[in-house]
Amino acid sequence: MSEENQLHLETEEQDLNELLRIRREKLSELQEKGKDPFKLVKYDVTHHSADIHNNFEAMEGQIVCVAGRMMSKRIMGKASFCDVQDRQGRIQIYVRKDGIGEEAYEEFKRFDIGDIIGAKGEVFKTKKGEISIKADEVVLLSKSLQILPEKWHGLKDTDLRYRQRYLDLIVNPEVKNTFIKRTAIIKEIRKFLDDREYLEVETPVLHTIPGGAAARPFITHHNTLDIDMYMRIALELHLKRLIVGGMERVYEIGRVFRNEGMSVRHNPEFTLLELYEAYTDYYGMMDLTESLIRTVAKNVLGTAKVTYGEHEIDLEKPFARLTMVEAVKQYANIDFDEIHTLEEARALAKKHHIEFEERHKKGDILNLFFEEYVEKNLIQPTFIMDHPVEISPLAKRKPDNPDYTERFELFITAREFANAFSELNDPIDQRKRFEYQEELRAAGDEEANMIDEDFLTALEYGMPPTGGLGIGIDRLVMLLTNSYSIRDVLLFPTMKPRD
Repeated sequence: MSEENQLHLETEEQDLNELLRIRREKLSELQEKGKDPFKLVKYDVTHHSADIHNNFEAMEGQIVCVAGRMMSKRIMGKASFCDVQDRQGRIQIYVRKDGIGEEAYEEFKRFDIGDIIGAKGEVFKTKKGEISIKADEVVLLSKSLQILPEKWHGLKDTDLRYRQRYLDLIVNPEVKNTFIKRTAIIKEIRKFLDDREYLEVETPVLHTIPGGAAARPFITHHNTLDIDMYMRIALELHLKRLIVGGMERVYEIGRVFRNEGMSVRHNPEFTLLELYEAYTDYYGMMDLTESLIRTVAKNVLGTAKVTYGEHEIDLEKPFARLTMVEAVKQYANIDFDEIHTLEEARALAKKHHIEFEERHKKGDILNLFFEEYVEKNLIQPTFIMDHPVEISPLAKRKPDNPDYTERFELFITAREFANAFSELNDPIDQRKRFEYQEELRAAGDEEANMIDEDFLTALEYGMPPTGGLGIGIDRLVMLLTNSYSIRDVLLFPTMKPRD
């Protein structure tokens, strides 16, 4: 770094420290005068910014009380303007010495950008046509001791935005809109399922055996019981126990935890919807998934055609349906129906430079071809059906082709959004699948399932034919808000501490 740049940074830091010192001095002065804003416990807010803007004709001349963060201030002698930002947006406050009194006006002039204030006054429109409030009272409700980032042209550093989301929400209004939409999406999902007589339930976060997905778990220790426990990696096995118990339609929206890589698509903790319905199959789940996503998009966005990056995604048209074998044949020009042995599959993988491990079976290699050749092409909504049994330990085999299962994944924008099965309810077959997973784990696969004896016991009591579905809420929110990274739709994404 040059001496000139170093000097500039040191000067800027000194300026910032001086501004911070002045703010603390202002607070001390207020406290000495018996006007400590932090001793105030409430302020009676009657209206919010958007209410006033949207209903000006009815509200003109009314006395209102608003409160929020002061985002700008323009001192003009005996009269001043400031913008107050509340949960709905911003509104201008017109502050006059004659309106609030000389002493209060002098105090207002010493307010800082970022302070939380309350204002009471008459709704009116300025000569320039801006809807405003003519204040007859302005109250400092909380003193901001830090400088807002917009002092330096806004908060653009994505790392800082994710670490200090409160600042991001203050200075970037579109960020708040993303999370408002996230809440609306989850509410619409709940309404969709509640209207279909699904029962929302809660299941344990701490498990004695990690199951329901192929993922590395986080491990913790229960001191009283003196046992290691696992943060749940899925909701599946407890929800299916409830199907056994006669709760024929259940769902849960909850956090799950996977101790694996981080990327624009992956966060170690994320929100998952899982639902189970007795007496239906994966075709029933396909219809439900398509209807749910289309309905949520329409009700939240007002349209089923959404923009994501450079693509317009049409959620209105029927979603495409392809088996995994058909998809690989279409995009890689390879027909796995013609591959009959593991040796043939391995030879094909070597020919196409597909890396595989010694433990991989024919079905695993089919999936590797799918990941290499197909996924990147699945931009419009596409159900990929009939996964090989090797990668589907909890799905029912296809009666006419037991090497494959009644399972589908939904892909949009080349990303997986949903995973569903005709659930395996044969306890004998399920035990064999678990035992195979244990063999994989013994061979070094840390994502393989363990044997859950209690779940097997539940299946032995009898579980009806059942369809099950999982949808990643975060990815759905990414799609419907045109967000590039999963961190953009998580209020507090996982970050490595700076120190």
